[in-house]
Amino acid sequence: MKTLAMGPIALLALCAAAPTQAETGEELYHVYCIQCHGTAGDGRGVNAAAMDVLPRAHIDPVEMGARQDADLNKVIHQGGKSINKSVLMPSWGHNLTDEQVEKLVQHLRVLCNCGG
Repeated sequence: MKTLAMGPIALLALCAAAPTQAETGEELYHVYCIQCHGTAGDGRGVNAAAMDVLPRAHIDPVEMGARQDADLNKVIHQGGKSINKSVLMPSWGHNLTDEQVEKLVQHLRVLCNCGG
């Protein structure tokens, strides 16, 4: 029996194309973010091992507290390159509504236990 081997970035692209029924920020995070940022938000998702630069740890209150909500919104919409961060962070603006992005930003604030 043959198995299909897929690189982490290809898997991420496949997941990005899949429609979602996620409604809450936490559900959206589990659909779109944990592959790189980890289930705990520690930046150690399954794709992280294949990356030269580790994804942001969303549980870090110092790093995340230094980010404005507008910056988080922008990076989710337009990808890492939009705020001079990793080009491996994809843009989700074509997959997510503005309301969903806002829910994700609010969930990031819960993960880091910090304000925007």
